[in-house]
Amino acid sequence: MKIRTWDKVFVLSWKDKWVRAEVIKVFKDKNTVIVKGVNIVTRHVKKTWTNPGQIVKFEKAIDSSNVMLICPFTDKITRIGFVTIEENGKKKKFRFSKVAVKDWIKKDAIEAIIKK
Repeated sequence: MKIRTWDKVFVLSWKDKWVRAEVIKVFKDKNTVIVKGVNIVTRHVKKTWTNPGQIVKFEKAIDSSNVMLICPFTDKITRIGFVTIEENGKKKKFRFSKVAVKDWIKKDAIEAIIKK
């Protein structure tokens, strides 16, 4: 999955469409994410000896295909991917967007990636 915890995302569907928010938790096995303030559900908790009865609101998971990553440099919605570059004899994996790439990647390597 390309989305990680604390990434800023743009919600494409659900009742909270067109919202920019932050990812709280990622479930790789189910391919879902919990986004802060999106898909809020209410549940009624029954009264017990230790807890009073109450109404609880919390975020529920949504599918990762319903969100897109926001580029931290340009603040625009981008598609991302994984690319492997050999650097000093070691292979390095990183996330990139075609709009802006992280500073620690060399410019020659970026141009080679975009041409492919």
